[in-house]
Amino acid sequence: MAKSHPAIFDQHGAPQLALWARNTVASFTLIICLVSLNTILQAQHGVHMASALGDGFAALDLAQLINAAEAPAKVTVIEGPHAGKYRAVGDYLARRYRVSSEMTNSVVAKAHTIGAELNVDPLLILAVISVESRFNPLAESGMGAKGLMQIIPRYHPDKFGPLGGEKVAFDPQANIAVGAKILKEYIRRTGDVVDALQLYVGATSDENENGYASKVMAERGRLSQVLRQFENQRRTTHNQSSTKPLAA
Repeated sequence: MAKSHPAIFDQHGAPQLALWARNTVASFTLIICLVSLNTILQAQHGVHMASALGDGFAALDLAQLINAAEAPAKVTVIEGPHAGKYRAVGDYLARRYRVSSEMTNSVVAKAHTIGAELNVDPLLILAVISVESRFNPLAESGMGAKGLMQIIPRYHPDKFGPLGGEKVAFDPQANIAVGAKILKEYIRRTGDVVDALQLYVGATSDENENGYASKVMAERGRLSQVLRQFENQRRTTHNQSSTKPLAA
């Protein structure tokens, strides 16, 4: 809405005159306050305000300030023999859930590392993250489920304790580690991935159990398809390079 109550002025610049008057009064008031403050400081402490301010600014490490301002943003770099497939999955997830590819690539790498350590399918971990939080590391439900894998910390103090307690629930590394441990525990208890997922959702959200497991498994299937396409494309590129005739 544009100017619901427009002011009525004459045609001789009254608005500008009023603004100038207000600014002038404010400037004089500020000057008087500064002079009074300087007088008090000098009388009580023998300190000139200008000198005190100068000493304060001199104490700052300007080099550190400049370096901090010019420092580039920290970028997660995926390296190693599996970097290509991690990026393929991460880029797919970034497009699907409209989040930063830098973040999804990092989560994909963490899921594979933690999955390898715990012997838990990393694609299953990523599928749970997809359904639970859509890759929002700060997601929190009304029931208190937190982070990428939507874990309720008070139900798993034994798993969060060694990592720093409930305060690390929003840390991606810690959250994925605890979520993967929960999945492993439920798979071992039930002997079935679908049943384990039903236990998982019962501990983390109000999602219908029957629909939840199918959603996670469907997402895992899509991720698997992304990996197959990546491998096929890499194999095709390799074959084309190996059969390319040598230059005369």
